[in-house]
Formats: sequence, C-alpha cells, structure tokens
Amino acid sequence: MNPRRKKRLTIVASILIGIGVVAGLVLYALSQNIDLFYTPSEITAGKKDSGIKPSVGQRIRIGGLVVPDSVKRDPDNLKVTFDLADMKMPIVFDKNDPMIAVYYEGILPDLFREGQGIVANGTLTRDSSGRLYVEASEVLAKHDENYMPAELADAQGKDYKKLEYTEKQLKSKN
Repeated sequence: MNPRRKKRLTIVASILIGIGVVAGLVLYALSQNIDLFYTPSEITAGKKDSGIKPSVGQRIRIGGLVVPDSVKRDPDNLKVTFDLADMKMPIVFDKNDPMIAVYYEGILPDLFREGQGIVANGTLTRDSSGRLYVEASEVLAKHDENYMPAELADAQGKDYKKLEYTEKQLKSKN
C-alpha cells in the first residue's frame, strides 16, 4: 500500500471512530433521560409482551384513571396523594384491580378529578411497608371528546367546580 492510500485510510478510520464515539455518548445521555410509559398493572405484573417491570428508582411515566375517593390533600401545603387504576371499558373500579399510589406536591391541572384519566411523570419508589408508589414531578390531566371549558359549562348550568387552594397552601410551595 502506498503512503497516500495509507494516509487516507487512517483519516477515514479516525473519522469513523470519532463518529462512533460521539453517537455512543449521545445515546448514553439520552438513555438516562428516557421516561418509559407504564400502566398500574404493568408496574405490578410487568409488560404483557416482554414481562419487563420497572425498577425502584427508575424514572417512569404512568397513566391511568384516578380512583374515586382516593384523593387525599394536605390542608397545610400542596401535597396530594391519589391512586391510579388501569383504563378499561367499562369503567368500573374494583378493590382487586392493580392500583399504584401517586404522591405529588404542586398545583394540579384544572381538569384533574376523580375518575379522570391522567399521566404522571416521576420516580418509582418503595415505602417502608414495601408498597410501590410514584413520586410525581408532573401531573397532566387528559380530557375526552366531551370536554367543555368552564365558561361554557357555567352558561349551560352544568356542575363544574374549579379546584381552590388556600393562601397557606400556595405559600408553602414557594
């Protein structure tokens, strides 16, 4: 091999190795920030196709329906706890269904209510009794095709109650 070809081969090999290293670093950085989506039953039993369960400490995105009578608000601050169950038709909540508790501190979306579908981003954690829960950093409320803004609901006389917070709760967040 003549010196010119050897030099070109060295340059091309160096460029390919550099691109490979950069691609590897980018993929590693992205894998640290991925939030995988799970339902409450997938957290407890694993994914249907692969059986993979999230591990404690993993960042996840969980979606489901807020179980009626499970929302507990702290009167002194913005801490809220509620249970999530799988979205299934017909919408019936059973005590034997897999449910995951979600702990959140902050102002909930206006569309948040019991029986409503939500998505929460957070970290899967285990409490002292061994029960799994999600420490949420963000809660997103979903709405169906029957969504109606509060102003229109008021005009039509529909029952709509906006979430209200005390001054003490609002000050504790800051």
